[in-house]
Amino acid sequence: MPVAVLPWFELPSLHLGPITVQSFGVLSALGILLATLLTSRAARELGKDPQVPVDFAVAGVLAGVVGGHLVHLLAYHPEELREPWRVLMLWEGLSSMGGLAGGVVAAIVWFRVKRVPFRDYADAFALGVAPGWGVARIGCFTVHDHPGVLTSFPLAVRFPDGPRHDLGLYEAIVLLSLGALLWILHRRGALRDRLLPLLAVAYGIARFFLDFLRARDVPYADARHLGLTFAQYAAVALVAWGAAGLVRERRGGDVPATAPR
Repeated sequence: MPVAVLPWFELPSLHLGPITVQSFGVLSALGILLATLLTSRAARELGKDPQVPVDFAVAGVLAGVVGGHLVHLLAYHPEELREPWRVLMLWEGLSSMGGLAGGVVAAIVWFRVKRVPFRDYADAFALGVAPGWGVARIGCFTVHDHPGVLTSFPLAVRFPDGPRHDLGLYEAIVLLSLGALLWILHRRGALRDRLLPLLAVAYGIARFFLDFLRARDVPYADARHLGLTFAQYAAVALVAWGAAGLVRERRGGDVPATAPR
């Protein structure tokens, strides 16, 4: 089997008393910060209140952490529930799709309580979430917590047991590329009010197929349900929601818009 292009690496952790700081946590935090700043900036460019995404961020992050941890336990590693107190250990195990689900629930509740139409900020969230999530996925890549099947693919990483796909790297590439595409469309004033459905469709399709590359021959393999991961079912839901949104907005007609300055 050819040698993988990307070498195996492990970034050192920083120990501050009882607290251990890893690259995953740092990059996840930077991803959240970037997503918030870009969403706020996009809202301003779209003529909306830039403070709204900032105010929502705390609720969205907290709900995302809770949702991500619960899905990790219930859908991926239910064996850990033999120790029920793990439910409270929010820092141990997070599912990205569970985090997304938690964020969605938080958005539904928060925007309704605040009586702010979420639709007014949908494009802004798309423009912030994609690159922010991409940076967080770089964090996954630095700790190699999403190993794929053995392969000779040029972008494989030389894991200790041989070259494997690294799904953290692949998702970072997908999300950062989608983020760049969305900002190009935004600058051109194209697909106004459709950017979030477009992101849902594009990422959902990519995630559905990427998860077929996840390793099953590793000690901490993700559980499958009828042959698919929880993320794949969530990806199908994302694609369905996004496709419905694209069709609905298209039927509503395009409103001429100039590109934001």
